[in-house]
Amino acid sequence: MAPNEQNVTRVAITEAAEAVLRQLEAEHGPLLFHQSGGCCDGSAPMCYPQHDFKVGQRDVHLGDVAGTPVYIGGDQFEVWQHTQLLIDLVPGRGSGFSLEAPLGVRFLTRSRMFSDREQAWLDGCPPRRGPGG
Repeated sequence: MAPNEQNVTRVAITEAAEAVLRQLEAEHGPLLFHQSGGCCDGSAPMCYPQHDFKVGQRDVHLGDVAGTPVYIGGDQFEVWQHTQLLIDLVPGRGSGFSLEAPLGVRFLTRSRMFSDREQAWLDGCPPRRGPGG
């Protein structure tokens, strides 16, 4: 089957991570994830209330997981654009201000390389950047 919008996504989420995301949404309202290249958060996507985080012009919208937008810093996207990111959940507290920290778990980004066919399809569908970007 040829890749199409239904089977090629830049970002996905595990069931465990989605369950915590739903719990956080019930408490905080609409959320977003941001994957930066900062020294402190590394492979941890940060989860914030949408009204508490300003998406930058260079940030790239990878897509939505369970209705929640996922952004990545522009420089990080340049490095990771050939990989699908999977938001997972692991025990332990991460560093930073991500909303799941008080629950004793943390979101973690795993990745896999896109196949040549998937990458070819994605190359024809560039993601959008933040406001004015």
